Amino acid sequence: MEVSMEPTRNSHATLVDLLDRVLDKGLVIHADLIISLAGVPLIGVNLRAALAGMETMLKYGVMKDWDERTRAWESEHRKKKEISAVPGEETILEMLGSYYYSEGIYTAWRMGRIYLTDKRLILYHPGFEEVLFETPLEGIKGLAMEREAQFTGKERENLCLFLKSGDVVRLHALDTLKLKEALEQRLTLLGLTWQEIPHLPLQGEKVASFLADGEEVACRGKMWHLMPPAGVMAETWKPGHLYLTNKRLCWRYDFEGKVGFEIALDWITGSMVETRKLGATLKREKVLDVVYHDGQDKEVASFSGDHLEEWVRTLNEIASGKEFTFISQMETCPQCGRKGVASDLLERGCDYCSWVSPRLKRQLRESALQGIAR
Repeated sequence: MEVSMEPTRNSHATLVDLLDRVLDKGLVIHADLIISLAGVPLIGVNLRAALAGMETMLKYGVMKDWDERTRAWESEHRKKKEISAVPGEETILEMLGSYYYSEGIYTAWRMGRIYLTDKRLILYHPGFEEVLFETPLEGIKGLAMEREAQFTGKERENLCLFLKSGDVVRLHALDTLKLKEALEQRLTLLGLTWQEIPHLPLQGEKVASFLADGEEVACRGKMWHLMPPAGVMAETWKPGHLYLTNKRLCWRYDFEGKVGFEIALDWITGSMVETRKLGATLKREKVLDVVYHDGQDKEVASFSGDHLEEWVRTLNEIASGKEFTFISQMETCPQCGRKGVASDLLERGCDYCSWVSPRLKRQLRESALQGIAR
């Protein structure tokens, strides 16, 4: 009995489905190619290839020897490597942890092992035998815990170290609270003075270097800025951070670590948000245009990033002479998730979904009862 096999086509299959089938089932290519010119064979190609996921390859015995050699080498070379201690140094606590690295445009949590000794606090990467972070205990002047929202929606606690050098270091550990308590005990035992910081500065930002005396940051956010033409360079969008302080509005270029734009607050005349293309090859995005007067001409500075509507509201309050609301005073509506001024949410409720706080509900109920009683 002969069974004919007809090829079928699934019009709903996607590239992901194709890759999944190839990695799971495998693909074998067996081809003999001959390239001829005017009937004369010139090039011959004999092709034998197998493409599949490693699990499928090992299942059918392909690359098994290579896998065994690789695993043996990894087992031999990935032995636990201890950090070299200075003479007389004793390790008090050791655990997995990470350090928030922020230099130039590169920012990331770098993993390693945290060592708290009687002299230093160290984050060490055993695989690369590299010290990622190190500070003597006498260099710490303050500690603080912060809560950070993760992309999963959950929060985690980080430990912020305020160093005497002016830097702020963020650490996360397997047990961050235990690390903080052990560090406090050691600082106290050494007789070192330190303080509990109730209010955290900007996370991962080295802003102290460009702030003037008495200048405080009210709002900040990651922003792309349209840099004006310079020499042979045309206007270009560059990444950085936009800061609103009690004295000025400024933008700091991450890569060079310097302020690339700044204006006094009384120069701001207005702001607006519009959607437009950021360039010939870039998609359409919302752009914040800040209108200001430098004493001679009216100028416009363009930025693109998150929470632009909040920036517009704040900047327009400044332009109208009102006392502006810090973006740090914004809160999220617990029902619809939209942001609003914290005091407005508590006193008036949410303008989008009509959510009202329990306190406002109680006040409205009491007012209604008083009206009925009258």
